[in-house]
Amino acid sequence: MTSPATGSRRRWVLSAAGMLLAFAFLAPYVVMVLGSLRSSSDNKATPPSFLPQVWQWSTYSDVLGDERFRSWLGTSLLVAFASTVVVMLVSVPAAYMTARYRFPGRTPFLLLVLVTQMFSPTALVVGLYREFFELNLINTYGALILTNAAFNLAFAVWILHGFFSSIPTEVEEAALLDGVTRWQSLRKIMLPLTLPGLVTATIFTFIAAWNEYVVALTLMIDDSKKPLTVGFRSYVTGYEQNWDQLFAASVIAVVPVVILFAVIEKHLVGGLTAGSVK
Repeated sequence: MTSPATGSRRRWVLSAAGMLLAFAFLAPYVVMVLGSLRSSSDNKATPPSFLPQVWQWSTYSDVLGDERFRSWLGTSLLVAFASTVVVMLVSVPAAYMTARYRFPGRTPFLLLVLVTQMFSPTALVVGLYREFFELNLINTYGALILTNAAFNLAFAVWILHGFFSSIPTEVEEAALLDGVTRWQSLRKIMLPLTLPGLVTATIFTFIAAWNEYVVALTLMIDDSKKPLTVGFRSYVTGYEQNWDQLFAASVIAVVPVVILFAVIEKHLVGGLTAGSVK
C-alpha cells in the first residue's frame, strides 16, 4: 500500500515533469513573441539577451499594414478553407459507403487509400508541376487547393471510416424503419455521432493545408498569390534581414489555427452527447 508521503512525492514529480514538458513545447513560441517585440538591431545583437532592450510594439502594425502580408494571409486562408471543404465533402460519403456496404473491390480500395498516405507532395512535386503545366493551372489557387485536398483526403477517409464502422448498424436500421431516407439517416444520425471524427479530420486538413510549403513554392509564381509559408522568405534574404517582422508575421499566422481549434474543440465534447440522443 502506498503511503501518503510517497503519493505526494509522486504527484509533485509528475507535476514538475508536466511543467517541464509544457515549457519545452511553449519555449519556441515565447522566443517568437519576444523576437517580434525587439528591434531589428536588437535581434542581431551578440550576445543576445532574453528580453528585448526596447519593446517595439509597432512591428505588428507594420506587418499588418504590409499589402504583401495581407495578400499572403488571404491566399493561405482561401487555400486552407477550400481544401478542407473539398476533403470533407468527398471523405464523408466515401467513408460512409466503405463502412456500411460490402461491395466488390472494397478492401483493395481501402488499401489503395492507405497506400496514398505513403507519398508526400515533396516526392511528387516534379510530376505535379508537369501535370498542372499541361492543364494550364500553374500559378492558380485551384492547383494548390486540389493538391492539398488530394494529399489529405486519405487520412480523412480512414479516420471517418473507423468512426462510421464503430456505430452499430441497429441504430441506423431503427431510423430507416421509422421512415427516414438514407440521406436523412446520414445527416441526422450518423454525422452527429461521428462529430469527433469530423472535428479531427477538419483540424488535421486545415493545419496541413495551412502549413504546406513545397508545392506552393513550386507552383505559385506571382508574389501576391503566394501563401504565408512561402511569403515569409521575403523578410530574411541575402540583402536584408527583418527578423522582427518575420517573428511578428509568424505570431499572426498562428492565430487562425488557434481560433479554429478553440471554436471546434467546444463542439467535440458536445457532439459526443448530442449525437447519442438523436
